[in-house]
Amino acid sequence: MAQVVDEAVDGAAAETESGDGPVNEVVLVGRLTVVPEERVLPSGDRIVGFRLSVPRRATPMGKGSRQTRDWVDCVTASARCRRSALRWSVGDEVQVRGVLRRRFVRGAGAAGTRLEVEVLQARRQGAAR
Repeated sequence: MAQVVDEAVDGAAAETESGDGPVNEVVLVGRLTVVPEERVLPSGDRIVGFRLSVPRRATPMGKGSRQTRDWVDCVTASARCRRSALRWSVGDEVQVRGVLRRRFVRGAGAAGTRLEVEVLQARRQGAAR
């Protein structure tokens, strides 16, 4: 389930879709598909990355598609979220709240961009089946 919500995250006031301004807030509930991995950035900051598989809703654009799930890359720098994510197992059902970010990446002589969710809150909802 991916949705935009009208709720504060980490004390930040959220704006609504009702004309109060733009919104960049994401809530995902899905299954963990890879073991969360901690990395140290050149700045020395630690982040944890992981991937969720979320159900795909039927939409007019996806009419006729047999794909039933999407995967979403997530990353967090929050100490609390990092600790939580590193305890998760593949198949666990988790809920994350955060914001959509486009990252610029370089590798193998080429540059590109990547879309991911910067996770501000995270919790496990159920153990792997």
